[in-house]
Amino acid sequence: MNRIYFTLLSVFLSFPLFAQNIDSLAQEALIRRLDSLQNSFFMQHGSVSACIKSVKTGQTVVAYYHRKSVPPASTMKLITTATALAVLNQNYTYTTTLETDGSVRNDTLFGNLWIRGSGDPSLGGGRFKSTSTLPVLLKSWAKALQEKKIKHITGRIIGDGSVFDENSIPGGWPWDDLGNYYGAGVSGLNINENKFRAVFKPAGVVGESADLIRTEPALPGYTLVNRVRTEEARSGDQVNIYSTPLGSQYFLEGSVPKGPSEFGVQGSLSNPSLFAATSLQEVLLENGITVGDTSQTAFNFLRNHKEITFRDTLAKVLSPPLKELATECNFQSINLYAEAFLKTIGVALNYGNTTQDGIKALEKIWTSKGVSLAGFRIKDGSGLSPQSVLTTDNMTDILVVTAKEPYFPTFYSTIAVLGKNGTVKNMGRGTKAAGNVRAKSGSIGGARAFAGYFNGKDGQLYAFAFNIQQYDLNFGSSTRELEKLMVLMVNL
Repeated sequence: MNRIYFTLLSVFLSFPLFAQNIDSLAQEALIRRLDSLQNSFFMQHGSVSACIKSVKTGQTVVAYYHRKSVPPASTMKLITTATALAVLNQNYTYTTTLETDGSVRNDTLFGNLWIRGSGDPSLGGGRFKSTSTLPVLLKSWAKALQEKKIKHITGRIIGDGSVFDENSIPGGWPWDDLGNYYGAGVSGLNINENKFRAVFKPAGVVGESADLIRTEPALPGYTLVNRVRTEEARSGDQVNIYSTPLGSQYFLEGSVPKGPSEFGVQGSLSNPSLFAATSLQEVLLENGITVGDTSQTAFNFLRNHKEITFRDTLAKVLSPPLKELATECNFQSINLYAEAFLKTIGVALNYGNTTQDGIKALEKIWTSKGVSLAGFRIKDGSGLSPQSVLTTDNMTDILVVTAKEPYFPTFYSTIAVLGKNGTVKNMGRGTKAAGNVRAKSGSIGGARAFAGYFNGKDGQLYAFAFNIQQYDLNFGSSTRELEKLMVLMVNL
């Protein structure tokens, strides 16, 4: 009881608290729950951090170790998408073009064909109604050449992702993640969401090798070393894929379950700019259009050539508007989209085209709006880097400021509803929190977080952030414990 009393007293003395209509009993109940959680066996090796602020007044309503820096995991996407909407506006679209650097005479393009990206993370992914799948996209580009009556290209197909820097991986991303679909790096020319599907045929006997029968799409020029075995039925996807960002070799290790005739797992597509060029070259050959030389990336081409003059645009592909991209990013927690937004922010504000430039631009945006970034040290835009840290105070401050911006209704709509959709659709069902909390979830390396907004009993909107790290799964569930906090907070 002394511990609880001290915690409550420290909260009362530290802040100009308590919006007039806050239910003090509900507030105390939430703080007691936070204190009980921190002192439980579940958190015996870890820490709890929480912060809730009134959007209307900016006042801190609940604060629990809210100035301790903690990994935000995927809740970082809230900050990245809010910044992108602030800088680019909700109707911003990416444009990918098919261009030439030579001239067309008769049926021959004398020169090179360039696929010039602008960072669109949705290109060829087919995720949206307005976007094409990879096969349809490539065929449309082949058709654009056929309409120009081009049958021969004397030069190369060049994948140009140079709107961003060549380093596709943010600082601190774990090696174990890079080959898996969620660890796909970001290029200025992304394709098929920079991922592929490896399809296995499990053996009939546990312990035997599982045959790799194909990849979707095919990976021309890549080498796959298969070390995957067959495990017990219903054991799920236990495959890890290892690769390097610009490499051409994959190592597939782990296991797939016995039983199904086929079992697919997703990996990250290394060097997407080169893959896009190589894939287009194959489709052109299938359609009777020859290419004089091997495909190449713009980075490699421009190391040995002078500045290029572009002469003709054969095709343009527009992405869905940023509002739709940001919604998918937050609802489905897509790391690639967040990293593309971060670099685009840096380019748009003339900071540069690296991840670090995007971070500098992001920080400048929020400090210019009066947000203190003490304890805010991030390495990426998605939260996949365990080296990224911020405080729940940082998070709620940014959410409060965002709620006063003209783009807030759009941003608010990009956050999933507890018990309804997105990554939180199965949480809080049958409670007062369901349908009343907009939340982004996050999980990485022993850290679990939720952040977003909710409506209090007083009708006001509040921003919240909860974070637990280094919890002990032998004594509970991280999702369940944070769900309890969200159910309690709506009683404020």
